[in-house]
Amino acid sequence: MARRRFFVPEVRRGMAEITGRDAEHLVRVLRAEAGQRYEISDNRDVYLAEITSARKSAVCFEVIEKLAPQAELPPAVLAVALIKFDRLEWLVEKATELGVAEILFFEAVRTERGLLQAARKRIARWEKIALEASQQARRAHLPRLSETNWKSVLAIGGVKLLLDENPAAPLLQKAGGRAALLVGPEGGWTDGEREEALAAGCQPCSLGPTILRTETAALVGLAIATRGE
Repeated sequence: MARRRFFVPEVRRGMAEITGRDAEHLVRVLRAEAGQRYEISDNRDVYLAEITSARKSAVCFEVIEKLAPQAELPPAVLAVALIKFDRLEWLVEKATELGVAEILFFEAVRTERGLLQAARKRIARWEKIALEASQQARRAHLPRLSETNWKSVLAIGGVKLLLDENPAAPLLQKAGGRAALLVGPEGGWTDGEREEALAAGCQPCSLGPTILRTETAALVGLAIATRGE
């Protein structure tokens, strides 16, 4: 059975510590105690570590050994138009489990008004969701989350795949390397946004004849682009 993995702020001189609510969760829910071994990541490397002390205020680890890097999927960027936050939080959790490297949130023309300003106050909450999902999925690195704008999304380098409702667009295929997946809002892209995306070198792609919700399209598209399935 695979060991549980946790993220720590840093590993210093072979020691690491988890504090606050995360430490309380380890002690109260997972019954963490001295002598137990877990894997820890400082968002750079992964280590096998042993708990030296476990209190509700802090759980301390001593590194036993640095572990070999694990195979990772090609890095994928998910640029998603803002949607209602309950569905967006589910998207963050599942995209993290699927291995997304970065999630960018932006306001599209048809984004519901008021979401952008509110989103700026939610990034810390979404990072917490991504942290918990990363530990669940035994990731070595946390995804980066940030708010941006449409102009910056179009300026992303490399392969840019624009998920489009047009069934005449080519079906999305596995990207084979680093790629950015652009996903529109509930109302879909405007003609102006499509034109701007094409001018910026985006490749229109379809997920088939049915119209999917933003969060569903993002996850299906991410799975296909990174895994081919």
